Amino acid sequence: MPIQLTKKRININNRKIINGADADVVQLYPMKHLFAWEAYNTGNANHWLPTEISMQQDIEQWKSKTALSDDERTALKIVLGFFTTADSLAANNVVLAVYKHVTSPECRLYLLRQGYEEAVHTHAYQYIVESLGLDESEIFNMYRERQSIYNKDAFILSFNEGIFDPNFKTGTLANDQKFLENIVVFSIIMEGIFFYSAFAVMFSLQRHNKLVGSAEQIQYIMRDESQHLNFGINLINTIKEEQPELWTKEFQEKMIGLVKEAVKLEYAFAIDCFPKGIMGINADSFKKYIEYIADRRLQRIGLSIVYGSENPFPWMSEAVDLSKEKNFFETRVTEYKVGGTLEW
Repeated sequence: MPIQLTKKRININNRKIINGADADVVQLYPMKHLFAWEAYNTGNANHWLPTEISMQQDIEQWKSKTALSDDERTALKIVLGFFTTADSLAANNVVLAVYKHVTSPECRLYLLRQGYEEAVHTHAYQYIVESLGLDESEIFNMYRERQSIYNKDAFILSFNEGIFDPNFKTGTLANDQKFLENIVVFSIIMEGIFFYSAFAVMFSLQRHNKLVGSAEQIQYIMRDESQHLNFGINLINTIKEEQPELWTKEFQEKMIGLVKEAVKLEYAFAIDCFPKGIMGINADSFKKYIEYIADRRLQRIGLSIVYGSENPFPWMSEAVDLSKEKNFFETRVTEYKVGGTLEW
């Protein structure tokens, strides 16, 4: 729609996440959705690049015949096989679909930051693969060859069919619910459940002083993804407030059903990663962890818990929820004017 010459000023009360009036993406102020502005500033303060992290110890351990077991090597490769496609799927969703339909300027600003961070994450996986001398074609093509990864990716992609359609527009009950469903799937399931299971594998290695350079990169990726998750939760809850007619009982039950389906897919992925168990993790305990995470995600968007499982990995709570004493920016190669600590 062409810009119209007018003396009319932006009315903050007309601004909404979707279907907002006066949706001029250039005019950032007045600002209504402050959570997005805060997320944008946090993302800028947390800027990092994978090549600033040393991989020397990882390389030595990978070349060693005794430092890592065959099961640990397999688990790392499967985790990387999932990660390499997951972040590109998330980036495509942000850049090619979500951004187009969001009408809040401050939310759009953060979405641009999020899209960039997904690119950094993909770069990190490539850096790990190249540093360790892994078969790049094996890792980056694993989503086509490994059933558990294929099933997760296929599940996620099935929810893009609607909003990726060039003729798709918000503004009707059905389409607005379709858009909201997409946010739930990518934020709560992809970034809130599927990512966290793979994080657990990497942090288990780190706890045993194995592949610490790779794990450090995953820590910063997890910090970013935690911010993406929180932003997505804020999007969902704000849309619920602005358009309560979308949050029907039937819609809520459908979202709970999708989370339950995702938990089953993640359980299959866990069995694939460590069929025998490694470093205190086995498929059964991992299942409880995924159920615990899923309940937390459901609660954050006002839905009832399903599983009631305890957290079998208390060390994951420490890794995810607490600040780290180490400041990444004290060990970086390139100096930035603004830095941030490893917090989320």
